[in-house]
Amino acid sequence: MIGIGLVGVGMVAGIHARALEELRDIAQVRGVFDRDPLRLEAFCNQWNLPIAASFEAMLAQPDIDMLIVLTPPNARKSIVTAAAAAGKHVLMEKPVERDSAAGAELVAIAARGGITLGVVFQHRFRAASEKLRELIAGGTLGDLGIAQVNVPWWRAQSYYDEPGRGTYARDGGGVLINQAIHTLDLLQSYTGPVAEVSALMGTSKLHNMEAEDFVGAGLRFENGALGSIMATTAAFPGGAESIELGFTHAAVHLASGVLTVRYHDERVESFGEEANTGGGADPMAFPFDWHMEAQRDFITAIADGRAPRVTVAEGLLVHRLIDALVLSSREGRRVSLSELADA
Repeated sequence: MIGIGLVGVGMVAGIHARALEELRDIAQVRGVFDRDPLRLEAFCNQWNLPIAASFEAMLAQPDIDMLIVLTPPNARKSIVTAAAAAGKHVLMEKPVERDSAAGAELVAIAARGGITLGVVFQHRFRAASEKLRELIAGGTLGDLGIAQVNVPWWRAQSYYDEPGRGTYARDGGGVLINQAIHTLDLLQSYTGPVAEVSALMGTSKLHNMEAEDFVGAGLRFENGALGSIMATTAAFPGGAESIELGFTHAAVHLASGVLTVRYHDERVESFGEEANTGGGADPMAFPFDWHMEAQRDFITAIADGRAPRVTVAEGLLVHRLIDALVLSSREGRRVSLSELADA
């Protein structure tokens, strides 16, 4: 039985708590900490979970093997440093940090401490996502030619009125690092790394916030495929994000948990079940199952002494892509990802 400490009880904490209920045969939450005592008490009462007297007390508990960290990214370095010193493995909600350089520092801290560091990219664990990975690996789709990402999400101004949200100091940016990061991570897990980008980003008239709520970009992948990205939180009332991939033998469309494959010989196949993905006014309008599978993988990885499917080192690939998109827009030029290879 793996003992878990939960750090932070903000917006996504309920999803994690619900998922952990389903994993009670392999893991148990043995302490929860948040800097807001009233919010902490309300959360633990709701989910019948034990309150840790302090973060330090949680680290000192010998029956806690790992932490699930749900704080904003600007709090990660101190938490991972302390966890590494205490020998506690860490699974973090996305993003890893505010940029790839800061994320790489966390990887180094974890390596020095001998702990496993993982990040939650739950979209990889959806049934349709897994099926597409299987089809690509099997070679039946052919070679990749084009890739298109569309993230037409909506967030009301009240979402950005929370102190720190949509700022560079706390979050590291806007729609790219907070919303589109999941789809961009999933994209590169299929296509391989992006080689260069040309981007335009900014804040629309629909939001008052520091960072971007819109980005459009062209991509060139290392394998020679071409692609595009459109991501926004200003597309009222919000819709499902999608990935479209064009191969030499078929075109695939992945959206709302459903994969559709249209072969050039006119065969059509569909996999998965339709589900909300949090693209509208309610950011938490999605199932807990995907988080549960991400948790299960990390928990069993700790128990079995293996690496999790998504390590932070791998998660930094999408952070480098985001850094390149931001740099391209700010400097008004095409940016090669090799410029960020040492980040």
